[in-house]
Amino acid sequence: MATVELRFSALPEHVRTARLVAAAVARRAGVDEAVLDEVRLAVGEACTRAVGLHQSGGISAPVQVSLIEEEKQFSIEVGDEAPHAVPGDSGAGVDADDIEEDDMGLAVISGLVDDVEVSAGENGGLIRMTWPTTPSIAALP
Repeated sequence: MATVELRFSALPEHVRTARLVAAAVARRAGVDEAVLDEVRLAVGEACTRAVGLHQSGGISAPVQVSLIEEEKQFSIEVGDEAPHAVPGDSGAGVDADDIEEDDMGLAVISGLVDDVEVSAGENGGLIRMTWPTTPSIAALP
């Protein structure tokens, strides 16, 4: 299993770089060319969401992106360190507009990627997106 890790300051101008790196690594991992635009868009949306959460929460920690190549799949994890409401929490201090914007971003990601897992808690959140890969033709005799 090969992993590429990318950490960047929570600034919007770094999202483009994350998209480009993700697409390049996905291509090398064997993700179908027809799906690369979806990879780029989904990573851009997830990173933009993480940057927004960091900026609105005054968090100086970097956004973390892991690009994970496994035997028959390629996964991208985008992590933030923004505290998220946990079940049973009263939601104090949570702006309704922020929740609506967050839900919209997650809906876009879900529309682009078939296999998405979202986890969140007091210490941050993680979006894991997975795509199938095909074996490289160059590996054949």
